Amino acid sequence: MIKMEVNLDDISGELLGYIMDLLLESGANDVFYTPIYMKKNRPGVLLQLLCAEAYVDKIKEILFKETTTLGIRYYPLSVHRLEREFHKVETEWGSVTVKTGLMKGEVVQRAPEFEDCKFIAETYSVPLKKVYEQVWKELKKREI
Repeated sequence: MIKMEVNLDDISGELLGYIMDLLLESGANDVFYTPIYMKKNRPGVLLQLLCAEAYVDKIKEILFKETTTLGIRYYPLSVHRLEREFHKVETEWGSVTVKTGLMKGEVVQRAPEFEDCKFIAETYSVPLKKVYEQVWKELKKREI
């Protein structure tokens, strides 16, 4: 895994949104922004991303062509990921995939898939919060 970062000033929020989408479509695993202050107390944005080494050249090209940066910092990064399992949980509106993170066989994280919950909320005009609540209730019943 490679972490890449650039400091940006003089760039609009619309461009940042577009660039994030472009980077994710081009192989970045994660893209995130942090507000920063640069030299002369100028407000700016720190753009950071994670990607596989195979995508570095493509992503460098995007960063240079689409942003205001004149330089890119990047370095290898060690990443430890939990073992993952996916389960389906039935709600009164349909099924939701739940991602489960395991460490040494023990469940340490759970998360309903946002897109499944969003689809149900929009399709059935149900508050998203209510969909999540029902998923958690079903998980507790099943003790997955």
